[in-house]
Amino acid sequence: MRDASQEIKGFSAVGISGDEPEQQKRFADKHSLGYTLLSDPDHEAAEAYGVWREKKLYGKTYLGIVRSMFIVGPDGRIEHAFYKISPKDTSKKLAAALAG
Repeated sequence: MRDASQEIKGFSAVGISGDEPEQQKRFADKHSLGYTLLSDPDHEAAEAYGVWREKKLYGKTYLGIVRSMFIVGPDGRIEHAFYKISPKDTSKKLAAALAG
Protein backbone atom coordinates (compact mmCIF):
# COMPACT_ATOMS: atom_id res chain seq x y z
CA MET A 1 0.00 0.00 0.00
CA ARG A 2 2.82 2.42 0.80
CA ASP A 3 4.11 1.96 -2.74
CA ALA A 4 0.69 2.46 -4.31
CA SER A 5 0.28 6.15 -3.52
CA GLN A 6 -0.01 7.11 -7.19
CA GLU A 7 -2.67 4.48 -7.84
CA ILE A 8 -4.93 5.43 -4.93
CA LYS A 9 -5.38 9.16 -5.40
CA GLY A 10 -8.89 10.03 -4.30
CA PHE A 11 -9.09 6.96 -2.06
CA SER A 12 -8.22 6.35 1.59
CA ALA A 13 -6.08 3.43 2.73
CA VAL A 14 -6.34 1.90 6.21
CA GLY A 15 -4.40 -1.03 7.62
CA ILE A 16 -5.62 -3.22 10.47
CA SER A 17 -3.49 -5.53 12.59
CA GLY A 18 -3.71 -7.30 15.91
CA ASP A 19 -0.79 -5.29 17.29
CA GLU A 20 -1.17 -2.70 20.01
CA PRO A 21 -1.04 0.97 18.92
CA GLU A 22 2.49 1.50 20.29
CA GLN A 23 3.82 -1.41 18.19
CA GLN A 24 1.97 -0.14 15.14
CA LYS A 25 3.45 3.34 15.49
CA ARG A 26 6.99 1.95 15.63
CA PHE A 27 6.28 -0.22 12.57
CA ALA A 28 4.66 2.64 10.62
CA ASP A 29 7.52 5.00 11.46
CA LYS A 30 10.18 2.43 10.54
CA HIS A 31 8.57 1.65 7.17
CA SER A 32 7.22 5.15 6.36
CA LEU A 33 3.76 3.74 5.69
CA GLY A 34 1.89 6.98 5.12
CA TYR A 35 -1.53 5.54 5.94
CA THR A 36 -3.53 4.90 9.09
CA LEU A 37 -3.13 1.66 11.03
CA LEU A 38 -5.97 0.48 13.25
CA SER A 39 -5.43 -1.83 16.21
CA ASP A 40 -7.52 -5.01 16.49
CA PRO A 41 -5.99 -6.92 19.44
CA ASP A 42 -9.23 -8.83 20.11
CA HIS A 43 -9.46 -9.83 16.41
CA GLU A 44 -13.05 -8.60 16.11
CA ALA A 45 -12.46 -6.90 12.76
CA ALA A 46 -10.36 -9.84 11.52
CA GLU A 47 -13.13 -12.25 12.40
CA ALA A 48 -15.80 -10.02 10.81
CA TYR A 49 -13.82 -9.92 7.56
CA GLY A 50 -13.10 -13.65 7.68
CA VAL A 51 -9.32 -13.29 7.91
CA TRP A 52 -8.76 -14.72 11.42
CA ARG A 53 -8.09 -18.29 10.41
CA GLU A 54 -6.21 -21.43 11.23
CA LYS A 55 -2.69 -21.33 9.84
CA LYS A 56 0.22 -23.77 9.78
CA LEU A 57 3.92 -23.04 10.08
CA TYR A 58 6.68 -25.59 10.58
CA GLY A 59 4.14 -28.28 11.41
CA LYS A 60 2.40 -26.22 14.07
CA THR A 61 -1.21 -25.08 13.81
CA TYR A 62 -2.30 -21.73 15.22
CA LEU A 63 -4.82 -18.94 14.67
CA GLY A 64 -3.62 -15.84 12.87
CA ILE A 65 -4.46 -13.14 10.39
CA VAL A 66 -4.40 -14.02 6.71
CA ARG A 67 -2.86 -11.03 4.91
CA SER A 68 -5.70 -9.59 2.86
CA MET A 69 -6.80 -6.46 1.03
CA PHE A 70 -10.36 -5.20 0.65
CA ILE A 71 -11.64 -2.38 -1.52
CA VAL A 72 -14.74 -0.92 0.08
CA GLY A 73 -17.06 1.22 -2.01
CA PRO A 74 -18.67 4.50 -1.00
CA ASP A 75 -21.77 2.56 0.08
CA GLY A 76 -19.72 0.48 2.55
CA ARG A 77 -19.89 -2.74 0.51
CA ILE A 78 -16.82 -4.78 -0.31
CA GLU A 79 -16.19 -4.40 -4.03
CA HIS A 80 -13.00 -6.48 -4.22
CA ALA A 81 -11.41 -8.95 -1.78
CA PHE A 82 -7.90 -10.34 -2.08
CA TYR A 83 -6.89 -13.05 0.39
CA LYS A 84 -3.35 -14.32 1.01
CA ILE A 85 -2.03 -11.31 -0.87
CA SER A 86 1.70 -10.76 -1.09
CA PRO A 87 3.00 -7.27 -0.28
CA LYS A 88 4.78 -7.22 -3.65
CA ASP A 89 1.46 -7.81 -5.46
CA THR A 90 -0.64 -5.31 -3.50
CA SER A 91 0.09 -2.24 -5.64
CA LYS A 92 -0.50 -4.09 -8.92
CA LYS A 93 -3.76 -5.66 -7.79
CA LEU A 94 -4.98 -2.41 -6.29
CA ALA A 95 -4.26 -0.46 -9.47
CA ALA A 96 -5.96 -3.10 -11.64
CA ALA A 97 -9.06 -3.21 -9.41
CA LEU A 98 -9.39 0.58 -9.30
CA ALA A 99 -8.93 0.83 -13.07
CA GLY A 100 -12.04 -1.26 -13.45
